[in-house]
Amino acid sequence: MPNKKAKLILEDGTELDGIQFGAANSVSGEVVFNTGMVGYPESLTDPSYHGQILTLTYPLIGNYGVPDHKILKYFESDKAQISGLVVSEFSESYNHWNAKENLGQWLERFGVPGISGIDTRHLTKILRERGTMLGKIVIDGKDVESYDPNHDDLISKVCPKETVEMGSGDKSILLIDCGCKNSIANNLVDRGLRVIRAPWNTDLNQFEYDGIVLSNGPGNPEMYLALSEKIKELFKKNVPMLGICLGHQMLARASGAKTFKLKYGHRSQNQPVKEKNKPNCYVTSQNHGFAVDLSTLPIGWESWFENLNDGTSEGIRHKRKPWMSVQFHPEAVPGPVDTQYIFDEFIKTLD
Repeated sequence: MPNKKAKLILEDGTELDGIQFGAANSVSGEVVFNTGMVGYPESLTDPSYHGQILTLTYPLIGNYGVPDHKILKYFESDKAQISGLVVSEFSESYNHWNAKENLGQWLERFGVPGISGIDTRHLTKILRERGTMLGKIVIDGKDVESYDPNHDDLISKVCPKETVEMGSGDKSILLIDCGCKNSIANNLVDRGLRVIRAPWNTDLNQFEYDGIVLSNGPGNPEMYLALSEKIKELFKKNVPMLGICLGHQMLARASGAKTFKLKYGHRSQNQPVKEKNKPNCYVTSQNHGFAVDLSTLPIGWESWFENLNDGTSEGIRHKRKPWMSVQFHPEAVPGPVDTQYIFDEFIKTLD
């Protein structure tokens, strides 16, 4: 069956013509862009992208296919999480040692449409200048209603229903799953820890643990008041705590700080981050659309890392308690792995 005509329509009225691949259904969501050059199987399965139409700025996508979707070590979750995919050129043919199918076939499996033939450089300029916008991928003229994921409880759509225990060791970590990437759990297990991966809304008092990791996840942190209250209760236990991405934002909000929406977010594998009061600079992998307002950080907390592109917060920590968080992804899949040492710094606080 030949691919159908498709349009990418932005909320400001911009229309870009292209060709459909993947699923043949129209979708709506928030249009964002990622400047990474590789790693689309990992990125497209990152739950933090739920509700978003993702633009990949690298011009050729699909040339190394997709691994067997049943082997979860190649992916960040068990399915494609994006609402839709926008690329310049889609390659139906692929060549890679572990590829099992092409990207279009894999997206169709999960009901996710793609649109190719888009000038993604032009589109990215629009999103950088005007800011992230809502949009639609309309296939064969079949329109859909607009959808704004920033006003939705996205965690409930990506959070698992059951608790899973992984690994073994003398120390136990309660990994609070808000849409966690598999690589976060894998990094903890690889460091000899027993990991209790539990949905955020389960009864956390039933578990015994030596430390807590707050995972990444999708959406607007202002939407998750119940999660913020749960973290406040965890503060009373005085156990070591590490927040990652959304976990960083929620740790900050539970402390009393505020968050705000970035103009177009940080989604890439090349964000420069500097550790405060030190000469160390790291290249980091990121995927988020909100940031912590450091001016609202309460007494007792301090800035830990900053983004060298725009000066936004990339990490905070408590001055006396073993509580810390980072906005970037130390597990970094896809890479780089400059900041995996953050897990080791956290593990030191468990003793």
